[in-house]
Amino acid sequence: MSNFIKEFWDSQAKRFGSAHDASWGDLEMISLEVDAIVGSISSGGVIVDAGCANGFSTRLIADRVKPSKLHAFDFSGEMIAQARESHLAGGVFNVNVFESDIRKIDLGDGVADACYTTRTLINLPSWADQQTGISECLRIVKPGGLVLLSEAFWEPLCKLNALRQVVGLPALVEHDFNRYIKIERLTQWLTAQKLQFEIHDFSSMYYLGSRFIREMATDASAFPGFTNPINKDFADLARKYPSCGSIGVQQLVVIKK
Repeated sequence: MSNFIKEFWDSQAKRFGSAHDASWGDLEMISLEVDAIVGSISSGGVIVDAGCANGFSTRLIADRVKPSKLHAFDFSGEMIAQARESHLAGGVFNVNVFESDIRKIDLGDGVADACYTTRTLINLPSWADQQTGISECLRIVKPGGLVLLSEAFWEPLCKLNALRQVVGLPALVEHDFNRYIKIERLTQWLTAQKLQFEIHDFSSMYYLGSRFIREMATDASAFPGFTNPINKDFADLARKYPSCGSIGVQQLVVIKK
């Protein structure tokens, strides 16, 4: 892992503590992401959160899925410290919180029924590293188990930016610590591995509203970050009509081992 990426996430943990902002300021998008993951995982099994950050969304998912065992890890020691002290503390459920790298997960083969990521692979420095991370997630789930990748993708970002360009809005860009995944590249790789998979576009309506219509319907400059109240309106709409032109940068890939 490139040191500057790890250093950035360590600093986020120190800055935001147990708040959702440690992993992402967009709380509405986190909520939609949690809904998408929960809707794809069966209750009562062993699950792994591969890249749990400070445990904010980990706890939200676990409270709804009620796993028999939860393994949660992150490569940032500062994030893990926050997870242990806040969201994953207290012994409410059977949880194993530890520091690890998704490219070499400190768990045995086939220990889980499901493993999921939330914007974890995009923090790896290359596509080769991302493939290794996916392979590790597959290794630790049982035959017939699921690997769920909630990640940011390049092609929807290009579509969204084309739409923004039409009305003169500046292009949205990747952060320095992100490497968005190309859907075409991922689908080709998964197909070559003879894996069954589905891609769930759960966020396009939200991105249409929060990254496009918001700029024209409201004075976006009056609401720093993701505080614009119109975001919640579009999150509610996305729960009814999620798919909208495949411009949702955040999508969920569900892979069956």
